[in-house]
Parts: sequence; structure tokens; C-alpha cells
Amino acid sequence: MDTVRAPLPELIHPALWRASQLARGRVSTVDTGYPVLSQELPARGWPIGALTEILAQAPGSGEMRLLAPALGTLKASIAFIEPPCDPCIQGLAYSGIHAEKILLLRAKRSNDQLWSAEQILKAGTCGAVLLWQTYARADSLRRLLLAARSSTSLLFVFRPIREAFDASPAELRVAVRPAEEGVNVDIIKRKGPKFEGDLTVNVQPGAALWSARGRSRRALVPFEFGIPAASDAFA
Repeated sequence: MDTVRAPLPELIHPALWRASQLARGRVSTVDTGYPVLSQELPARGWPIGALTEILAQAPGSGEMRLLAPALGTLKASIAFIEPPCDPCIQGLAYSGIHAEKILLLRAKRSNDQLWSAEQILKAGTCGAVLLWQTYARADSLRRLLLAARSSTSLLFVFRPIREAFDASPAELRVAVRPAEEGVNVDIIKRKGPKFEGDLTVNVQPGAALWSARGRSRRALVPFEFGIPAASDAFA
């Protein structure tokens, strides 16, 4: 008796894939700039129109240098929403991200920060939105995910590495720790098989990307947002 083989999932529909495979389909991505990392990500890059969480051991663990090659290829502006320190213009420029591309937003309340990120995604004016959150509720992240899906932007939400144990709607979650030869990367969540292994990325040489002394204040003027009551949707 002849054995009838099931057709390959991708032949049935381009968005189908086996659990043992990295997701394919019509996913737009931006190359990470690091082949060793790209080959472990679905569609081999940072996903556009999706929510990616970067879980850093501490601010300045190498997470910005990990993203810098991709961010440097973008033509549109890059929104920095409530970063832990003022961006260092010289360090970012050295990594390929120039000052004229950066929009720095300051908002004290977490729900104002989330509201700002959502509005930027809906407006579609930025190539990437980078948002720092110490604590973020799952429903707030879900709102960002929905806004991201209707956009053509990269969305990165930075959270402490301790939040790796919390459930999240993000399609991609990456933990970053400093290492002697660059950064250790652990892919906590992706569309595909569970990541198992030790991935060290030799990030590009970097001057400091954050300035604790505010050296960039003259080059970057932060916008202090007085967010209207609509931001209470994230409260």
C-alpha cells in the first residue's frame, strides 16, 4: 500500500509552519546586522508590525548595541520614550543612529508613556518606537501589540529581566546579559521551537550610548508631554 504523505504546511498556506520550524509566511523584518542572531529569529530579523520585548539585566547591558545596526538602517524617525538615561548623541552616531532621527519623549506617568507609544504607532510617522517600562500590565501590552500590527514600525519594549517569568502577548521576547565578548542572548519566546543553547553576540564596538551626565542635552531637547485624559485608558 502506498503511503500518502501530508503536504508541507507552507504549500497549503504561506503563513503555516510546523512547531519544529521557525515561523515564515508574510512577515516583514529588519535584519539585525548579526547573522548569528538573525538565523535564530523567525523570518531572520526584527519583526515589523509586532511587539518585541527586550529584557535587559540592567540598562546598558548591551541592548542598544544589539539593536543599533537595525535602527541605523531606518530612514524614518526613531522615538525614544522615557529611556533610563539621556541618549549620548556621539555614541549613537558612532553606532549609525544620528541625532536628527531621534525623537526623545519624556512622560512621568507609565500610562502616559504607553498612550504616547500607541499614538505614534497609529500615526505611522516613526520607523521604530522604543519604550522603557519597569512594570507593564498584560492588557497594556496587548493594546500596544494591536497598535503595532496596524503599523509599519518596529516596536521594542524594554523591561527588567526579572519580568521574563511574567506572561506577555509579545511575539518575540529576548533576554540580554553582558558578556566578555559582547552580550549573551536568550530567546525566551518566538514563533517556532523553544530556543535551547548559548548564544553570544559579538556586538559592534560601542562608545557609551547612555549619558548619566546629560552630555546630550544641548543636542536633544526632550518633549515633556501633558497627556490628556485619554491616556487613562492605560491606567
